[in-house]
Amino acid sequence: MTQIYIPATQPTMYFIGVSTGRSSIMKVFPRWADYLGISDAQLKGIDFPLHAESAAYRAAVEFIRSDNLSQGALVTTHKIDLFSACQDLFDEVDPHAQRLGETSCLSKSQGKLICHAKDPISVGLALDGFLSPNYWQKTGAEAFVIGAGGSSIATTWHLLCSEKNRGNRPSRILVSDRQASRLAEMRRLHAGFNSEVPIEYLKITGAADNDVVLGRARPGSLVVNATGLGKDAPGSPVTDAAVFPENGIIWEFNYRGDLVFLRQAQAQIDARHLQVEDGWTYFIHGWTRVIAEVFHLDIPVCGTRFDQLCEIAAEAAKPSKTDP
Repeated sequence: MTQIYIPATQPTMYFIGVSTGRSSIMKVFPRWADYLGISDAQLKGIDFPLHAESAAYRAAVEFIRSDNLSQGALVTTHKIDLFSACQDLFDEVDPHAQRLGETSCLSKSQGKLICHAKDPISVGLALDGFLSPNYWQKTGAEAFVIGAGGSSIATTWHLLCSEKNRGNRPSRILVSDRQASRLAEMRRLHAGFNSEVPIEYLKITGAADNDVVLGRARPGSLVVNATGLGKDAPGSPVTDAAVFPENGIIWEFNYRGDLVFLRQAQAQIDARHLQVEDGWTYFIHGWTRVIAEVFHLDIPVCGTRFDQLCEIAAEAAKPSKTDP
């Protein structure tokens, strides 16, 4: 079905995703807007199927670019595909977006449409928030990132290149995906990172293959579900027979949906001494970084004001965040 775009009548930010109406942000955004002093602003969802036609992405971006009161957008799931389809429509591309070949944020400034990749920042803020200082240096642990999409690329950039973590890197990074083309693109991007951390790119055919990779991971390793399974599509990237690494840190990127992977990890917390994290804090950082860019606001990443934004979000949506 062709999307019909109606000119905005008030300052509008768009949410480009797959099932945007189910996201907690639809409840959170109005309360954040009041708190941030932009109460006249609104958020509208634009849903596309996975790997939509280039023409669909271009129509959305062209509308946002030309409509006066359309301020920008947050992009999820379609970050790589939208960037690939619309590069010529951007007046400016920030260094992260250029480096990673994706966009998670569109903003406008002085008549220009600007493409940003905020995930390296928001992923890093969330990850550093639950890893202990010098974690990799102290443990020698590895990172196993399941899925080779935009969020995975951002995660590996932070693990390999973040200045804050210089000298504190995983001993090895494993990345798996069903699509050889995505692994090849990630390998190409990683070559430009100039990191000495060894990386394995694993073409898998199903969840059982990821189980085997888990069995190879060192104790204390970070395991990330960056596939979208559980939110954008049903299921988990591992089977119920999977055994997570002893003392591992298990991170489910999603915070809503039927989070099978999260439940699988939680079932092994005691037996495998796991630390299990969901995607709620990543959600907070991801949205606040983009809102700050789109509406040209100074939103802190920690401290009293940030804590208040977290409390507002929790009050608005946290009790129902596991709803489908």
